[in-house]
Amino acid sequence: MLRDKNLVPLSHQHQHALALCVRLDRALQAGEVDLIAWQAELQQIFDHEIGFHFAAEEAELFPAAARLPDLQFLTEELISEHAALREYFARASACELDRQALQNLATALSAHIRKEERRLFEGVQRALSKDELAALGARLQAALASASKACLIPSEATRLKPRK
Repeated sequence: MLRDKNLVPLSHQHQHALALCVRLDRALQAGEVDLIAWQAELQQIFDHEIGFHFAAEEAELFPAAARLPDLQFLTEELISEHAALREYFARASACELDRQALQNLATALSAHIRKEERRLFEGVQRALSKDELAALGARLQAALASASKACLIPSEATRLKPRK
């Protein structure tokens, strides 16, 4: 299903986070992981985008979805996943993640995003009217206003290297 324009800002942020997961996964597979640099980047991305994204979903999208019987359980699941992901980001901020924890974070974040895109967004788009989606979109836009519009550039230590 084509993404409704009112959910596109969240989907764009999902794309940014999925790109982060891919870069992290590739770095881990290549064995080129600067733990300090990656944790600093994770903290920066959380502070400038992901934290605002989670807050907007929790304040606007999840309550709208939780009113739909078919999405109540999924919404509870996603809220629980936000808590677990916040814990990973807090540990990154404190430089407490090892290689395995970085992999777990990338795997959990990627799975969470795919669940939101494939199940939550699709369900919301099917169940809400155009007017309800437009009102939700306006509330999401206001909630996301503080998120950084700048593209965060990976540090030299976290940038993907060409394969030799």
